[in-house]
Amino acid sequence: MMSGFPKLIPAFTAHIAIDPPVTVGAVSKGAPLAVVPFVTQHSFLKSEPDYPIKVDAVFTHGADYIRQDPSGKLVRLDVNSILNDKSGAIIVYKYSGIVTLTEPTGKVLGGAEDAKTTDFGDGVTHVLLETGDEALKELEAKIYVASGRFILEAGKPVIVEYKISEVSA
Repeated sequence: MMSGFPKLIPAFTAHIAIDPPVTVGAVSKGAPLAVVPFVTQHSFLKSEPDYPIKVDAVFTHGADYIRQDPSGKLVRLDVNSILNDKSGAIIVYKYSGIVTLTEPTGKVLGGAEDAKTTDFGDGVTHVLLETGDEALKELEAKIYVASGRFILEAGKPVIVEYKISEVSA
């Protein structure tokens, strides 16, 4: 067994409902920009049952700023959002990540008629949580990573589900 490698501790599940992307187009930073607004009434972040930091929050604001790599094989994510925890705490939830445009993921992002729920693994992110609430301040002292997938159900918005883990030594 190799020592020194970090371990992952299951921490949170996030469900982020999204609206179709708004295409901004070619901007000064290079690749064309698309913005994907969150549907806040269907979006949440909850602690896993055994995780010691308890969060049960809903999104009140958020959007994903997406840029496709020149190769066309990846998109880069940049998310900024706000959560309200049931405790009354306000949490800023940010992440950056990469989505590999496999056929199933490409169909979801392209709005294809035959798109289906995807497996975990095409999207990975680094999650940053910030809060001024002393009871949840420990969130700011942690490093989190996530693996994502898309959930599609007829008549409902597309859900991006993330399984988020704390990185531990």
